[in-house]
Amino acid sequence: MKVRVSVQLKPGILDPQGKAVEQGLHGFGFEVEHVRIGRLIEMEVPGSDATEVKTRAQAMCDKLLVNPVMEKASIEVL
Repeated sequence: MKVRVSVQLKPGILDPQGKAVEQGLHGFGFEVEHVRIGRLIEMEVPGSDATEVKTRAQAMCDKLLVNPVMEKASIEVL
């Protein structure tokens, strides 16, 4: 099954990359605020039970994909 994991910085964590993008967009004349940069991880996980696949994807996040001190993840099984 296809799994999509969206990883974002937790609120209150500084995002210098987001700030740089925000300033760059302002330089091009775009009006934006509070730009935050994250990442999207897409993968194929074997299995036919969506609940079990999501549980395994959560384990992957807990062990490698997400830094729980600074980041949060949302998992979507497609």
